[in-house]
Amino acid sequence: MIKLLRKEIQLAASPLSYFFIGFGLMAFVPGYPILVGSFFVCLGLFQSFQTAREANDLTYTALLPVAKHDVVRAKYAFCCFIEICYFTLTGAVTLIRMTLLSNAAVYRNNVLMNANLVYLAFVLLILGLFNAIFVGGFFQTAYKFAKPFVKFIIAAFAVVGLGETLFHIPGLAALNAFGFAHMGLQLGILALGILLFSGLTVLSKHRAMRNFERIDL
Repeated sequence: MIKLLRKEIQLAASPLSYFFIGFGLMAFVPGYPILVGSFFVCLGLFQSFQTAREANDLTYTALLPVAKHDVVRAKYAFCCFIEICYFTLTGAVTLIRMTLLSNAAVYRNNVLMNANLVYLAFVLLILGLFNAIFVGGFFQTAYKFAKPFVKFIIAAFAVVGLGETLFHIPGLAALNAFGFAHMGLQLGILALGILLFSGLTVLSKHRAMRNFERIDL
């Protein structure tokens, strides 16, 4: 399993998967829907799947002396590795904005989503949806990925729209809290985001393993 993951990281991955990790820094950009950065890291992963398919990587990997379900596990492990790298970077930026930059006028006067723990929860939701909709959808055929990616795009931008809208609703302004205000609410929503990411990823992985076992490559 570790060797398969190394193969994914060193051979099968598109350089864009690593490049788009840097988009975690977009959380510094004022006047921009910062949740869109989460979509770009998923776009990089999509490019890795495309590159691997054109190189017939899945067939090659399945011919190795490994179990088919380990092939699926390695793909999910690679996706989670890239996603965790991105989340770590955007999480560090978020903490800087919540501490050193919490009173910066450029952010205080921003009408769009603020970088706080609620933002990180939405990031996790988008990443979890990518794993469930795109990666899980890909392994229904182990070849076609356009349709599941379009479905993910729709879901991802629906989440972006939801995140940018909710705190404008009367009574929900605390979702856009600055610094450590409303910390109980922020932590609770972050915990929910972690649960959703974990649940979507694990459930889709098990479904993908069952689907891949039935596919005749």
